[in-house]
This record gives sequence, C-alpha cells and structure tokens, in this order.
Amino acid sequence: MKRTVSPESESILLYQELCTLVDMSDGKAQASFIVPPHFRRRFFALINAVNLRLMEDSDNFFGYFLFHMGRDIRCDMESPTGTNFKQAKYIIYFNPFLFLPLAPEQMESTIKHEILHIVSLHLLRAKQLRNEYSPLALNMAMDIVVNTYLSPLPADAVTLPLVNLQYNLTMPLFETFEYYAEEIQLALNRRKKGRNAPDEGSMSEDAVPMRFNPETTHDIWEESDKVDEATLIRFTKKAADGARKEKLSSYLDNLLTELSKQRNERPWYEYLKKIVRSVAAEKKKTTTRRNRRQPERLDLRGDLRSRKARLFIALDISGSISDSEFTQAMEQVLQIIRAYNHDITVIECDNEIRRIYPVTELRDLEERYPKRGGTAFTPVIAYANKEKPDALVYFTDGKGEEKMTLAPAGYKILWLLSGKDRTLSLQKPYGIVKKLTPPDTKDTVLDFDSIEKGGFSMANQERTRDLSEYIRG
Repeated sequence: MKRTVSPESESILLYQELCTLVDMSDGKAQASFIVPPHFRRRFFALINAVNLRLMEDSDNFFGYFLFHMGRDIRCDMESPTGTNFKQAKYIIYFNPFLFLPLAPEQMESTIKHEILHIVSLHLLRAKQLRNEYSPLALNMAMDIVVNTYLSPLPADAVTLPLVNLQYNLTMPLFETFEYYAEEIQLALNRRKKGRNAPDEGSMSEDAVPMRFNPETTHDIWEESDKVDEATLIRFTKKAADGARKEKLSSYLDNLLTELSKQRNERPWYEYLKKIVRSVAAEKKKTTTRRNRRQPERLDLRGDLRSRKARLFIALDISGSISDSEFTQAMEQVLQIIRAYNHDITVIECDNEIRRIYPVTELRDLEERYPKRGGTAFTPVIAYANKEKPDALVYFTDGKGEEKMTLAPAGYKILWLLSGKDRTLSLQKPYGIVKKLTPPDTKDTVLDFDSIEKGGFSMANQERTRDLSEYIRG
C-alpha cells in the first residue's frame, strides 16, 4: 500500500533533493539549472496537494481559481511565486528554492497572494502608474493591500507594520493603493537624498535568488502577452466567475462584486484624478496641522501646499454636450479636487473663446453662452499656452480640426468626448482621450473611490470589522 506523505514532509524531502541536484557548496545555485522531469512531477504533485487544501478551505475560490491556472517552475524569480498572462490564461510560477522552505499554510498564502493581485487588476494598475512611482514603491504598495488579508505569511513578506517601521512612516490600515505608493515613494526619495541606500550585495546574473526581493517580485508581469486592457478585464471576470462556487467571505465577495462592475475602459474621472494628483505644488510649514510622519510630536509642524494649482475646464458650446451632462461632469470634477488646492477656470468656446469665469462650487456654473458656431480647438490651446495652467480638461463632441496650428506647452490635457460618435477629429491629441459618462448612470466619484481602494480591492470594505485579526507582530 502506498504511504501518504503530508505536504510539509514532502516539501522537506523535495528541498533536500533539490539541494543535492545543484552545487550548493558556496550557498548559491545557478539559475540555468534545469529541473529534472521526475522532480517536476513530484513538485507539481505537491502543488496539487496544496490546491486540494485550498479547495477544501472556506474560501475555496482560491482553490478553483488555481485549478484553472497554468503552472511552471522559474528559478530566476526573487519571490516564491509570480504570475503573468500567457496564451489566453494566467500562469503561476514557482521558485522551488524559495517556495519549498515554506510551511504548507504559508504556501497557501503565497498562492492566494498572487490570485488577489490578479482579481484586483494590479497587472493593469501597476502598468499605468509605473511612470509616476518606482517599481519598489509600487510593489510594496500592492503587497501591503493584499497581505493585509492573508495569514500566515512568509517571514519576509511585505506588510504594513514592517514598511511603517522600515521607512519611519505612520500609514494606516485600509488606505488606497495610490496612497501607499505615494507615501512609500516620498520615503524612498527622502532616504535617497539623505544618505546612500545600504548595499544589499550583488548577485551573479546566473545565480538563483535565495531570498525575497520586493523590488523585483513582480518583474515577471512584464513578460505577459500584449493584450489590450478590455480583453484582460473580460478574461479576469470570466476566470473569477468560474472559480466562484460557494458563499465567500465578506472581503472576497466585495472584491469580486467590484470586479464585476468594471467596464472595459477605466472611467474618465480616474484619469482626471491621476492628473490632479500628479500636479506638483510646493509645500509650506504650518502649526495648524500635525506632522504626518510623527503625529505624536507636537513640536513638529505639518505641511500645506503653498500655491494653488490651476485647472482649466474648456466647454465646447457648439456640440451635443447637454447641460445635465456637463453639470454632472463638473460635480465629479469638484469632488475630485476637493482634497487638493486647485483653482478652476471654465472656458466656454466654439470656434473662438466666448466666456471665461472662475468656479469654486457647482452653483457658480453660469447658463450656457447662447452663441454657438463651429468648433476649433486652437483658440483654447493658444489661451492656455499664454496663461500656463497645470492641466486642461476639454469637454467636446470631438468634431473640430484634424491638425492644430500649435501644440500645448507645459500642461496635461484630458479630452472628454460626448455625442453619438464620441471620436476626436485631431490626428494628434497631445493628451488622453476618454468618453464622457452619460448623465443617467450611477457611476459616481464616490463609487469610484470605493473601488479604487487598494486597486479594486477590498481595502475599504471592512473598516467596521474587528481589526485585531489583521494586526500581526
């Protein structure tokens, strides 16, 4: 009769065999090491055993999701597991040198970790933010979000208490993915400016990583097949629906509910929020606000933005943008900038600028200017080039010139298209082009913020729950 070996015992035996297969005399193995077929069979038999444990768990969603993923071994990853999208499926990779030393419960957590990244659409979100933040800041921010809900974790996993301690931060639980990335990036910038980063030692390019590295843990995502955002979202929804078999825990149920609401395109106001957040503004010290890094230190002053950023809102009065459509859009704009120090100027235009006036509240909007000619984008661009705003949002039906006689200088543009066709006539828009949300939808900024938490995660869904189970160490 064949003796049944527990996952814990089998992982120990496999790791011992792995060490005998490679030259570990100097504490290093070679990444070019080819895993023998018999070892692969035993290793994936172990993964099947872990998968069975996940399918028997109360949150068996993870087990069913893993069941439909492709699997492979990668000895060059600096993390126990990693994922990407290849040949119309998600692939999960394992580095046996880092995965096998884990306890079975930790193995389960690392697999759940990867699946949470997938259904949180981190593959897309990280790509969209990589020009603003370093890979280290993004990776740690993403890991903080998903690891908050996992236990037990590997000893070197990125957690909120660990990052707060390491970078002298006071970031709270259940904040947004963007918030964590920004705070960590600021801390990294301060550390880089204040002193040289500690030498972590160099590793030969052909050496197997023998410890976790948060800076490269998601590098394997870049090897994914090139598919458009809409396709990847549709596939993720389908995969999640197929894995949902029974009643889920509240946080996972909320996560999948928000995933199901996602359109194939990200809403326009998310791009506006990104633009607003990226506008640089100097800071000044104030005694009316506590220092964000050390709030218990009453002798330290906090920071305030010392100047107002300028946002121009151009409204094409010649096209098919209705008053209700524009009013709803402006309400969303005002909600977005409420937390920021911005001045808003509305520019009503058609083939020329008709009226310019400031707006601080929704009631400041004036009745639409009566004269309506054709559409020309160049007059607004010329005015903006002269006045030098930080950003320009242009509401239009898109029917104007094919080429502008001058290019925007030093500010970002977000084109919001209305009407039946919702296409921009410009061959070169010099900015982001998005479709305006129809006024009868319920997709508000408030709803968006609740989705955005942690990258379409469950981060804002459990503020009322007992937090003690999430506070470890």
